[in-house]
Amino acid sequence: MTDEDVAKIAGTYHAWRGDKAAGEYADVPGFCKAAKLEDIRKHSHVLTPGRYVGAEAIENDGEPFDEKMKRLTATLREQRKESATLDAAIAANLKELGYG
Repeated sequence: MTDEDVAKIAGTYHAWRGDKAAGEYADVPGFCKAAKLEDIRKHSHVLTPGRYVGAEAIENDGEPFDEKMKRLTATLREQRKESATLDAAIAANLKELGYG
């Protein structure tokens, strides 16, 4: 974690604790939530963070899901081909060095 990450977490904690210098605490989807005991009871006291914190809102990039999946799948196929080529080259180099 970066110093900035640590500062954000610490600042959020201090705000949650009510430290005046830390500012006012606020729930942030995907990052933090002060869950009420009633909410925890509703979930049978399961403390998995995602049940309470949720997920950060994702910006819509305007690309339709079906098109995006086709594009990403094609990119993945190309990357896997390149990976296979690189693996073969590494294996050949190792063999040439007597380690294959």
